[in-house]
Amino acid sequence: MTDSRLAVVVLAAGQGTRMKSQTPKVLHPLAGIPLIGHVLSTARALDPAHLVTVVRHERDRVAATVLECDGDCVIVDQDEIPGTGRAAEVALDALPHDFDGDVLVVSGDVPLLDAATLAELLTEHRERGAAATVLSAVLDDATGYGRVVRNAEGGLDRIVEQKDASDDERAITEINSGTYVFHAPSLRAKLALVSTDNAQQEKYLTDVVGLLRGDGMPVAALPVREGWLVAGVNDRVQLADAAQRLNQLIVRGWQLAGVTVVDPASTWIDRTVTLDEDVEVRPGTQLHGATTIARGAVVGPDTTLTDCEVGAGARVSRTDATLAVIGERASVGPFAYLRPGTVVGEDGKVGTFVETKNSTLGREAKVPHLSYIGDTTVGEGTNIGAGTITANYDGVNKHRTEVGAHARTGSHNVFVAPVRIGDGAYTGAGTVVRKDVPAGALAVNVAPQRNVERWVAANRPGTAAAEAAAAATERSEGTV
Repeated sequence: MTDSRLAVVVLAAGQGTRMKSQTPKVLHPLAGIPLIGHVLSTARALDPAHLVTVVRHERDRVAATVLECDGDCVIVDQDEIPGTGRAAEVALDALPHDFDGDVLVVSGDVPLLDAATLAELLTEHRERGAAATVLSAVLDDATGYGRVVRNAEGGLDRIVEQKDASDDERAITEINSGTYVFHAPSLRAKLALVSTDNAQQEKYLTDVVGLLRGDGMPVAALPVREGWLVAGVNDRVQLADAAQRLNQLIVRGWQLAGVTVVDPASTWIDRTVTLDEDVEVRPGTQLHGATTIARGAVVGPDTTLTDCEVGAGARVSRTDATLAVIGERASVGPFAYLRPGTVVGEDGKVGTFVETKNSTLGREAKVPHLSYIGDTTVGEGTNIGAGTITANYDGVNKHRTEVGAHARTGSHNVFVAPVRIGDGAYTGAGTVVRKDVPAGALAVNVAPQRNVERWVAANRPGTAAAEAAAAATERSEGTV
């Protein structure tokens, strides 16, 4: 049910210079989703009446991603006045003027903070009747964070930013997470009084807490149970730390749901992946995007699947696949490369050192070894010989190859598309197929073998090959 007295504001206007990237910080991916996508998903889980995201740096790119993640989110632009206080101020202007509920402010670069923790913060805020409640954390190393300064009774007194803190204040290990709940009318009133007279010349949202406290209004700080919940992502090191922590949570969740993960440390699973019970994921496996894996399938080791569908009971080993469909009980790999548009039918096989692209293999069709199959349809029960190549490109256009059902093609074949090989047809080893092969026919075009006697002796005298050939000739002629 929608919480009519809740508005959530996501702060995503910062530049994120420490990422040293042309990609805005909040758009960096984490478990298959942009950082800000995690934050928006968590915010939406609270079912607020209003969801607002404040943008500025790379405005159009960030806004487009926000709307992809949550089409109902309201986008607000921050002006030239810097600081989180100004961001909150422009967000408030986007809310109905008569909104007098609670405003939850979260950061777009804090992806691990979950809805349960935010719900707990809201409950604490409302039960206390507070004008402001800050989510805090106690860290071993608080460097870079604003410090939560408490009064003699243990209550929240104020928040001091690192650059404005005294030595004693910097020794405090309780930090401000950048997540707050404010009573909307109180926030509006106090933001108007906040200045940029500080070390960073920014309008600090944290100053509101001190102003409320100075007027005798109740404020509070609620520490989280685990500091990593509120860890921000400001550089690539922190991004990797967040990715590892989130992946641990994702893998553990799938294990508890009935998936065998042999080595969690070397297994990476995006949040967008779906796994059935009794799936087995072997070491060194990465599952990305919209990948789905059905019951009883075994994936890995050393396999990367992106936006793939794996059927029940399939086996996929040491394979790289993107936008591929692998049917029930099919076998893929080891060392297979499935490019977009590949469909492997039920009980089919794509074997060792095989590359496929935009091709469909029918039920029980097999491409076992050392082949390239592109822009091709292979019929039910057909076996493609080792070393086969579909020559699908004429330098300008791509063309298709069609191989019928229950055909048997020889080793080291080249199919020059467009070409069709009929049902039940055979092709000889080494054949280059340039024209259609009728159903049930045998296609061969290899020239008769010609042996040039004593060629090595005449053309490679004195070599080891010549000496070995001479010795063999003498033995066969009975002269030794």
